[in-house]
Amino acid sequence: MEASWRQVAGGRGRARGRATAAPSSGNGVHLRGAGGGREKGSVGAAGPGRSPGGAATPATAGSSARRSPAGSEASQTSVAGAELMSQKKFEEIKKANQAAAKKIVEEHFSSSSEEEGDEDFEGKRGKIVANTFITYTTQTDGDVRELERTKQYLNEAFQAGAMTCLICIASVKRNQAVWSCSGCFCIFHMPCIQKWAKDSQFLVSSLTDDDFGKRDYPWPCPKCRFEYKRSDTPSRYYCYCGKVEDPPLDPWLVPHSCGQVCERDFKPSCGHKCLLLCHPGPCPPCPKMVTTTCYCKKAKPIPRRCSAKAWSCQLPCGRKLLCGQHKCENPCHAGSCPPCPRVSRQKCVCGKRVAERSCASPLWHCDQVCGKTLPCGNHTCEQVCHVGACGDCPRSGKRFCPCQKSKFSLPCTEDVPTCGDSCDKVLECGIHRCSQRCHRGPCETCRQEVEKHCRCGKHTKRMPCHKPYLCETKCVKMRDCQKHQCRRKCCPGNCPPCDQNCGRTLGCRNHKCPSVCHRGSCYPCPETVDVKCNCGNTKVTVPCGRERTTRPPKCKEQCSRPPTCHHTSQEKHRCHFGSCPPCRQPCQKVLEKCGHLCPAPCHDQALIKQTGRHQPTGPWEQPSEPAFIQTALPCPPCQVPIPMECLGKHEVSPLPCHAVGPYSCKRVCGRTLTCQNHVCMKECHKVTETDSCTDKKKLPCGHRCKEMCHPGECPFNCNQKVKLRCPCKRIKKEVQCNKVRENQISIECDTTCKEMKQKASELKEAEAKAALEEEKRRQQAELEAFENRLKGRRKKNRKRDEVAVELTLWQKYKYYLFPLCAIVVVVFAWYIAHAVD
Repeated sequence: MEASWRQVAGGRGRARGRATAAPSSGNGVHLRGAGGGREKGSVGAAGPGRSPGGAATPATAGSSARRSPAGSEASQTSVAGAELMSQKKFEEIKKANQAAAKKIVEEHFSSSSEEEGDEDFEGKRGKIVANTFITYTTQTDGDVRELERTKQYLNEAFQAGAMTCLICIASVKRNQAVWSCSGCFCIFHMPCIQKWAKDSQFLVSSLTDDDFGKRDYPWPCPKCRFEYKRSDTPSRYYCYCGKVEDPPLDPWLVPHSCGQVCERDFKPSCGHKCLLLCHPGPCPPCPKMVTTTCYCKKAKPIPRRCSAKAWSCQLPCGRKLLCGQHKCENPCHAGSCPPCPRVSRQKCVCGKRVAERSCASPLWHCDQVCGKTLPCGNHTCEQVCHVGACGDCPRSGKRFCPCQKSKFSLPCTEDVPTCGDSCDKVLECGIHRCSQRCHRGPCETCRQEVEKHCRCGKHTKRMPCHKPYLCETKCVKMRDCQKHQCRRKCCPGNCPPCDQNCGRTLGCRNHKCPSVCHRGSCYPCPETVDVKCNCGNTKVTVPCGRERTTRPPKCKEQCSRPPTCHHTSQEKHRCHFGSCPPCRQPCQKVLEKCGHLCPAPCHDQALIKQTGRHQPTGPWEQPSEPAFIQTALPCPPCQVPIPMECLGKHEVSPLPCHAVGPYSCKRVCGRTLTCQNHVCMKECHKVTETDSCTDKKKLPCGHRCKEMCHPGECPFNCNQKVKLRCPCKRIKKEVQCNKVRENQISIECDTTCKEMKQKASELKEAEAKAALEEEKRRQQAELEAFENRLKGRRKKNRKRDEVAVELTLWQKYKYYLFPLCAIVVVVFAWYIAHAVD
């Protein structure tokens, strides 16, 4: 049995109009061929040799099979081709559906911002966090106070929009390859951080490296600026602990975690390893227990956590300070003792002055010249307060003349004379030498005129050697930012770094880059933004720029807004944005008419569809959406049941308070009338006095007695006129009812009635005979047309081969004769009826 989606294409060309056997579908419905609608000769067209349901009779089917074997083979070939095509389409649709289903499953676990039920999500996240911390809490007897920082990173991994790549400012999904910085533990997309590292190295090497690209320059983390070597550029995706490459996606683990024990070394290193399951963020403090003493080594060793093994006994330190006179009075502490805080009178190093100074700095210098007599006995020491001997006289021994060419041995009391030779010292210009004779003091300024080049080397000018030459040409080279020109006058080519502010809008779209103008991408915005709930008690911290796409956190606090209806307090519901939901408390207002309390739900702010708005001017104008306004509705009618008796005092029924009043129970009154023969048949009504009977009894003939209600039987003398007709219903007369009941009068058909009856039967027989001949002629024409189609004649030859059948007068004008005959019969009957009367 073929599947219901398969269809067999009908033949083409000559075989298009032939009957093609359609395979039955799975539900038993025959499918039509590809020819489209119901054509002549197609499946479903009734004709000779064919049943009304559209199936060919055995004789016709056999004849068709014998006459067209080639058509049968072509039909089978087309059927096989159609089946192959249908099978191919089915496989394609099947593959597309499987791919779509796979994509839906992946998307279900891919996004960190997917919506999940509050209770299910909280329970699932709690289990994952508990499983991650279980190996740690077993060492701390359930104490999780040291896990707050790590727990914050875990919560961010589950929160919507909390895990954000600061380079592209996009959410980090669960199924994306990531890289985590070892300094700030910030997470980035793997392609983003690879491009960042490559661009950073390219920019630095292109600006500072003569051998472009050969030196190993570091690249910084986009957030904390922690520098990594070129060899540290990430190339593969690992879990947080670095054990598993390409960790599989598991909805019951922290995203991007392998689920194994972390085992990373604690920082600072203590010799132990992290006990948590593979996790984001820093490792918590070491929970191991060790035995250690205090800082001052005076107390006995006690067991403490390895992360807090350094402790103070709070006893005085007692170690001698650097001053050598006092001891440290601070409580037991780590590291070196602080400087002595006491003050004492101390001499300077030369011993001339005494002052009160801190005991921590015993050596100090005054501002007085030493003044001691040197060994020569002629001069005094000119050094300021110093330690040790003053030394020999600086004028003793052999001394040079001012030009340093001649050497003299003179007493320290005499000055060295000039030698008379040329000075020949290099002047300040660094090119020429001093042409004066040996002299004391500095050489004069160089006054020779030379051809000087400007600093940038573009211009020359003859001018004194001692004067610098700077041209007015401004440098047009681009600075290191590759955006601004140097514009410095007479620049030698070493253009300074750009000193303008960058000012480009960062990826967050909220702040501008505060750095100086630079090449490449700006660093990510370091700011964070708190996305809060409506009341502000619950918040989530996200990178700047993500606040526009981050869904506010779901707050568990109760809504604190005042009620907007007449109630003193509103129903308890959680914090939310927008207007509060409609109040569903009972109204409880006192109704004015009856004094009952309104039990309906509060209707102070009901939504009512606004009417009378702008009408469209034509069909081209789009209709606007219906607008609703909030308005206070009046209290509904009181529905409190009140027992009430009906007008006829038949029953007591509860009626709504607003409908209380006299009512009819719709029953028959039933009270006995004054005639004592009948009861009141009116609907339940209010009775003021006894009603009189107005009823009449029926006679045996069916008419009512004309006398008023009376005791006893009515006399049988009915004089009502009734109509009496002949058997053919043509003749009628009015006679008294009592005469008809006594069979005193009867009406028989006359000769005219008999003649009209005979003519009607003859007309009916003629119509039946004509209809039979017409049916035979139509069947003969259909049979001939069917045989011509089986012989394969072209459509253009069908009209030539058709047999022309000439219609009779009766067939041409029968539709006009029928109404005409009916009119004649009616007129004739009317005439006979009036003639008899």
